Amino acid sequence: MRWWDIEAVLGLEQALFPQDAWSAGMFWSELAHARGPHATRRYLVAAAPGGGLAGYGGLAAVDGVGDIQTIGVLPAHEGTGLGSRLLTALLDAAEGAFGCRSVMLEVRVDNPRAQRLYERFGFEIVGVRRGYYQPGNVDAYVMRRHRDPAPRDEHDETQGSRHG
Repeated sequence: MRWWDIEAVLGLEQALFPQDAWSAGMFWSELAHARGPHATRRYLVAAAPGGGLAGYGGLAAVDGVGDIQTIGVLPAHEGTGLGSRLLTALLDAAEGAFGCRSVMLEVRVDNPRAQRLYERFGFEIVGVRRGYYQPGNVDAYVMRRHRDPAPRDEHDETQGSRHG
């Protein structure tokens, strides 16, 4: 995501999260931390076939812990794997570029589809934030994913045994 994407992302925000959509200022602030040698953010956009945006996502990373700030996919693109691709890219950034040992996120308790996506990626519920989403006073599950240990080569003689 770059500054010129903000207007289009705001349109998606209004369509996806009309009650608690982020403002332009919030995106500007996040993008201010997304470039340069001391970057702590990664924001992505996904182009829709034929133009426009189909989705977006964002990550903050501080002191070895990543936080998925947002993921949004337009309903017309749900079920296409776009959410998985955005999440994969954010996790790759968290664990690769930012060296995060774990990644956190919040998800509405009334959004089982998103919960299933996160569980497929190894996230586990570790807590509840009461009344986190406003308006409506909807609770959020706090979910965490620990970095998987590096895959071990089953032929690596330093392992001492075969893995399979």
